[in-house]
Amino acid sequence: MKTVIEPYLFFRGRCEEAVEFYEKSLGAKRVMLMRFEEAPEQPPEGMLAEGWGKKVMHASIWIGETMVMMSDGCGEDDGAFDGFRLSIGTESEAEAKKFFDALSEGGRVEMPLGKTFWSPCYGMCTDKFGVGWMVNVPTENG
Repeated sequence: MKTVIEPYLFFRGRCEEAVEFYEKSLGAKRVMLMRFEEAPEQPPEGMLAEGWGKKVMHASIWIGETMVMMSDGCGEDDGAFDGFRLSIGTESEAEAKKFFDALSEGGRVEMPLGKTFWSPCYGMCTDKFGVGWMVNVPTENG
């Protein structure tokens, strides 16, 4: 088996909305979504915030060839996403623009799409959930 790193994102109560957003904006494919109330075993008493039974315990989606896992968490509020971004490589500038526009809608643009020394089309944005993205059209050299 080959070693892989897969991102696992926590959405503090907005996971199902995020899954739907990434399906619409990036063409993500839902693999599974399980709510806490559907789990074969319930979490230990006091671990889950009151009223979170219908929240998402675990979801998995494919974005291109990358599996992204996600959850609502257990009701804790650890603050915003910080210290990382997800990088998405596209096959064309048109696809990069489509993804960038969709991801930045309701979020913010830190670096508009444009030419850089490493890419004909690169930009950075943060989506409405606080997840940072780098959208890139890779060149033949990487």
